[in-house]
Amino acid sequence: MKGIIFDFWGTLVENGTYSPMKQTYNILRIRLPFSKFVVKFEKIFMTKKFASKADAFKEVCKEFKINANDFIIDKLVGLWNKNMLLAKPYDETEDILKKLKEKGIKLALVSNSSEQSIEPVLEKFNLAQYFDVILYSFEEGLLKMDKEFYEKAVKKLGVNKEDVIVVGDSIQSDIKGAENAGLKATLIDRRNTREFPDKIVDLKELLEVI
Repeated sequence: MKGIIFDFWGTLVENGTYSPMKQTYNILRIRLPFSKFVVKFEKIFMTKKFASKADAFKEVCKEFKINANDFIIDKLVGLWNKNMLLAKPYDETEDILKKLKEKGIKLALVSNSSEQSIEPVLEKFNLAQYFDVILYSFEEGLLKMDKEFYEKAVKKLGVNKEDVIVVGDSIQSDIKGAENAGLKATLIDRRNTREFPDKIVDLKELLEVI
């Protein structure tokens, strides 16, 4: 194995608050099934830059045909800011990233992300130093389900896709996204509650996988 592409939230770093995505879904009282909401929300919120998070949420409300007042917008902004401010790496994250780098494995971080939601966390915990490549959906205009996103990460890593694995906690965006790009993928299931053939429950197990 010459390269690993990591997801961020739920894989390397723990959310600072309980699932901001589900809380957003509940606050806005969306009537779509949650799985369909996530796809549409990420496409609106995470594939372009906005002047502010408030503007981003106003765009979300517009696309979902929701008349949200300033109180609702402020509540959503506060929720996502809290998630960022209280986020922290899982206990083993930094140690494993360091060991992988010492083995000469190239590392990429690929995330469906809005602007200024991950960068402050990387800076706070000095995690960016471990990655050869960092790609965000809001900069690329792509989501992880778009095979071009992963293909771009592999190209920037400078390795063959046969020598790369994707590690993430979402079957829908991480695992299926990787498969769409013809990449091997490993699910991290920290609660060990999901049936999946190639999974780990702790990043330490990656040292055995590679």
